[in-house]
Amino acid sequence: MNAAGTKWNFLPFRPGLVGGHCIGVDPYYLTYKAESLGYRPEVILAGRRINDGMGSYIADRLVKKMTQEKINVVDANVLIMGLSFKENCTDLRNTKVIDILNTLNTYHVNVDVYDPWIEPSLAKEEYAISLLEQADKNKYDAIILAVAHDEFRVLGIDEIRKFGKTNSIIFDIKYLFPTKENLYRL
Repeated sequence: MNAAGTKWNFLPFRPGLVGGHCIGVDPYYLTYKAESLGYRPEVILAGRRINDGMGSYIADRLVKKMTQEKINVVDANVLIMGLSFKENCTDLRNTKVIDILNTLNTYHVNVDVYDPWIEPSLAKEEYAISLLEQADKNKYDAIILAVAHDEFRVLGIDEIRKFGKTNSIIFDIKYLFPTKENLYRL
């Protein structure tokens, strides 16, 4: 990515979650219309399949990493930082973060969610999630940086690390912090 970034028109796209409506939902309208006209838009459909499975993929990768680090997954405490569908946004409709949470629940993980942009009553109404007002220090076996809110960047990696136990894993799926910080990534 660094080498490619030397090109003047390079855009640093990375794997991650794509929610919302424009990219997360609208392509299905296009594929429906294309198929009704006899065309099968394979590239769009492949992209949708990959994105629709990304939340589970991220959760599975975290569980695998926890196992490799000898962190007991059952009853582990995991903090998800961010619930909205994109950074610095109050909209949680069609968020793919919920897919991470749902998959982690199948592993019997205790999941807390913190998002300063989301109104707690909306998270409760839409997804039956009780958002944290503030994360506890030294509590979490793993922390997932799921949404790149400015508040998280300003908080800084050293403060975020304090939420975790000594041997905790920080999974920076949004590449919020530099790679030199020894974070787990996609």
